[in-house]
Amino acid sequence: MKLHEFQAKQLLRRFGVATPDGREAQSVEAAVAAYGQLGSAVAVVKAQIHAGGRGKAGGVKVCKNVEEVRAAAQAILGKTLVTHQTGPAGQLVRRLWVEAGSAIAKEYYIGIVVDREQQAPVMIASSEGGMEIEVVAEKNPEKILKAAFSPKTGLTQADGAKLAAGIGVPEASRAKAIEFMQALAKAFCELDCSMAEINPLVLTKDGAVIALDAKIVLDDNALFRHEDLLALRDEHEEDPLEIQASKFGLNYIKLDGQIGCMVNGAGLAMATMDVIKLYGGEPANFLDVGGGATAEQVTAAFKILLADPNTKAVLVNIFGGIMKCDIIAQGILTAVKQVNLNVPLVVRLEGTNVELGRKLLKESGLPITTATDLDDAAQKAVKSIQPVAVKK
Repeated sequence: MKLHEFQAKQLLRRFGVATPDGREAQSVEAAVAAYGQLGSAVAVVKAQIHAGGRGKAGGVKVCKNVEEVRAAAQAILGKTLVTHQTGPAGQLVRRLWVEAGSAIAKEYYIGIVVDREQQAPVMIASSEGGMEIEVVAEKNPEKILKAAFSPKTGLTQADGAKLAAGIGVPEASRAKAIEFMQALAKAFCELDCSMAEINPLVLTKDGAVIALDAKIVLDDNALFRHEDLLALRDEHEEDPLEIQASKFGLNYIKLDGQIGCMVNGAGLAMATMDVIKLYGGEPANFLDVGGGATAEQVTAAFKILLADPNTKAVLVNIFGGIMKCDIIAQGILTAVKQVNLNVPLVVRLEGTNVELGRKLLKESGLPITTATDLDDAAQKAVKSIQPVAVKK
């Protein structure tokens, strides 16, 4: 679950992570009032959307008086920002963050992700703050430093000192930088984050170390431990179909293709999308129903797939392990009877009781095309949406 910048900063403050003072505003008048409450001559008005690149899209404005704050709020609030992360449709700005200005001396980058190879969270630090870390990694990989740490003990003093020195934090401010990094590491673990990014982390002219921006993504699988954080979810920032899928325990991500995919298992789902592309098609989504999908979940999955107007065919690729193929087939038949299936449906089953499952599909009398393997299924799905050749 993604958080807005202001939400991330409010959470981080609980752990001692230093951030500039700020106020949320959902109207122009609220933004003006926030400026007055801050008591800072310089303020920054920031659009709050779940995407980076806001500054380049006109969603971040530095203001030096109340008139400029009002003008900035009027210009940003209600605007659709198009950035490299929103896609061409952009994202409507419904919230602002009005923040006290900072006297910036130097910008750095600090982030934390989980490294699967090391099976531990890893802090990433760079002297190149304010830039996309992917660009730095590609062009100047030597400017990226890393330190893995234990969730139980946190980032050590020694590793913090090594990172701070390595990215060029002045010696006079290194103790503050180390304290900042350790607080961020503690927040990452205790909040069950999948990613935390401070870009930029800034050194101010008076030697303070603060988070000028903050991005946090919470691990959905751990939210049962943080019911208080569920209230931070902003459904306006999410695709309606993805929200619907989450209510049924389905992992769904909308894509731009025409072939809807329903698969059990993330790895199999990725392989299914790859094979669709191999045969000239484009997947319309990633949808993982999990290893123990119920008939209710399968029905919900079909409804979600068909609610996307771009879906011109559906490919079901299920491996029956714990859940037998005949039970899966029965769930598919129940779902097809309940939904208005108006596109071609290709089903590939494999695993326990596969022959019985295929028999149920074949004898159902429903418009279902069966496939023997993934290649066969992908080819049939791609062919089903290709224009029929007209004989002259």
